[in-house]
Amino acid sequence: MAVATDFNPGTSPFASLHLAMNMACVKFGLTPEEAWAGVTRHAARALGRQASHGQLAPGFVANFAIWDAEHPVEMVYEPGRSPLWQRVVRGELQ
Repeated sequence: MAVATDFNPGTSPFASLHLAMNMACVKFGLTPEEAWAGVTRHAARALGRQASHGQLAPGFVANFAIWDAEHPVEMVYEPGRSPLWQRVVRGELQ
């Protein structure tokens, strides 16, 4: 299952990936690992970009976030905080 915000002002007025991951786990029963797959590999597949996006691998586009968290599960169960530390877009530190 792909997990995303679908942010738009009409029907989905939130842009929080944390909240989308939280809802995927709480409302739809995904595990935190499944939610992470939903915002990475499965999201890339849903967009037809699985050959170049969605995972850290040789030859893939290096777009990713570096989070200030002790464990990946914190991203799922703490949707009210923003632990973004750094971003990498196309291999360049932002």
